Amino acid sequence: MQTARNRILIILGLLALSAWSLLPRSVPDPQDPTRETEVSAINFGLDLAGGMHLAVEIDDPDGTLTDETRADAIDRTLTTIRNRIDEFGVREPTIQRVGSDRIIVELAGIDDPERATQIVERTAFLEFKLVREDDNFRDALPRIDRAIVSVVGVEELAPAPVEEVAPGLDDLLGGAQPDSVVADTAAAELAVDTIQSDGLIGQDDGQAEPERRPLTGLLLESGLPGMFLIAEQDFPTVERYLALDTVVALIPRATELRWGALPTSVGSASYRELYVLNEDPLLTGDRLADAGPAARDPNFNTPYVPFETTRQGARIFERGTSRNVGRYMAIVLDGRVQSAPTINETLSRRAQITMGSGSSFQEAQDLALVLRAGALPMPIKIVERRTVSPSLGQDAIDAGKLAGIIGIVGVVLIMAFYYRTAGVMAIIALAGYLLFVLGALAGLQATLTLPGIAGLILSIGMAVDANVLIFERIREESDAGKTPRTAVENGFAEALSAIVDANLTTLITAGILYQFGTGPVRGFAVTLSIGIMASFFTALFVTRTLFLIYLERRSPADPLSI
Repeated sequence: MQTARNRILIILGLLALSAWSLLPRSVPDPQDPTRETEVSAINFGLDLAGGMHLAVEIDDPDGTLTDETRADAIDRTLTTIRNRIDEFGVREPTIQRVGSDRIIVELAGIDDPERATQIVERTAFLEFKLVREDDNFRDALPRIDRAIVSVVGVEELAPAPVEEVAPGLDDLLGGAQPDSVVADTAAAELAVDTIQSDGLIGQDDGQAEPERRPLTGLLLESGLPGMFLIAEQDFPTVERYLALDTVVALIPRATELRWGALPTSVGSASYRELYVLNEDPLLTGDRLADAGPAARDPNFNTPYVPFETTRQGARIFERGTSRNVGRYMAIVLDGRVQSAPTINETLSRRAQITMGSGSSFQEAQDLALVLRAGALPMPIKIVERRTVSPSLGQDAIDAGKLAGIIGIVGVVLIMAFYYRTAGVMAIIALAGYLLFVLGALAGLQATLTLPGIAGLILSIGMAVDANVLIFERIREESDAGKTPRTAVENGFAEALSAIVDANLTTLITAGILYQFGTGPVRGFAVTLSIGIMASFFTALFVTRTLFLIYLERRSPADPLSI
């Protein structure tokens, strides 16, 4: 009886531990880290909770990467994406490398898949570059125009009569020009000061042929050095011209052209900003030590992201800005100019990036997130994307529950009818088995998927199968005339090897599935493995303990109810 008592204490202790691990947990609220929210102890996978599945690869259209370089880029990209998702606040994401060139990202339970996709795929390469104030680009415009005419052909150029000149700012605003908006040292959106009333750059009293000046004819003066305006309807045309190889070759040395991140409005018209920048940056984002949290400018109500550089970055930033006080500095993110503030004083370790007036506070928060997590080593492309709605996930949960209930009820009826008292013991052990499995899933913070539910139901059958092997051996021993206690001892001993063989081979298969599978396949392997170990324990330990209690309360001569 002492042995049975010790066994009962072990079983009760494990049951209590499993029940405790299933209690809801308090975690920081992703929307407000200062608050806590209660969540289920069991994590539900993408197919149950809804969410998003992404497969991403390194974007290398020209195939210039070597195998070694690609492998390094994949590893660094994996780390960066994991950091971003951790900052994003997704609970128990799946982020793993598959094969040699692909990363799988599964985010269960997210409410905004589009935002998550943008955070994952954003390169977040940050640069601080001076806006050029010289006329090198202006001087190159005639050569660029001739190159465009040569490549595109006069017949493909849309004619633009001289009298249809683009309106100036006076015309757009009814003759009144707005005050100039000057950005501060932290960063502010660069606004349009004025558009000269003559409109087109380099137009000589209407004598030149506009159709032979395809680029110059579309550039408008902004009134600020190093920045031009292009009407929104002309933006695709200018972008196509600037992408021509012959045009790229004619851009002056140490000069690059960058578009503004967002269109700017003047009156009822919309324009795109084109910046002429130094090719070499003053500072790049890899010198950032921290960024955020996002905030709003109290004067203009525009969102901004404060940042802090490393010590080395601070020295570089201080040296670069001290030499260029009074000039405009463009803040370039992923090739687009976020803002171009004036350098009013020497900048050092702390500064800020002010978003455009059309940017939301959430966009500023996301920018701070990706800057903290770091830039991707190379651009990536999303090669596969799937979304699962929470309603479909709930349907899967309901279907899994129904299947589980039907399976458990069927097993209970069969075991109770066929094995009588021994079958009732198996049912009690099965209840403990379910609690052990769910407690283990919660304790290990494993993710339960729809295939995982299938693995759980399968392991229920395997748990009963172990009891069936034991009961049949006990029956054989009883039929051979052995006493109940001897029959039980021999039955467990004789069935042990068969149970171990069956469970071990299934466990090896589950291990292979986990090693080489992804997402739902891994979920199936995890629940199956936990179920196998739990069934092994309940069959050989819990059921045997129940038999010991049963035998202690019966006369040795009474036959077994099996």
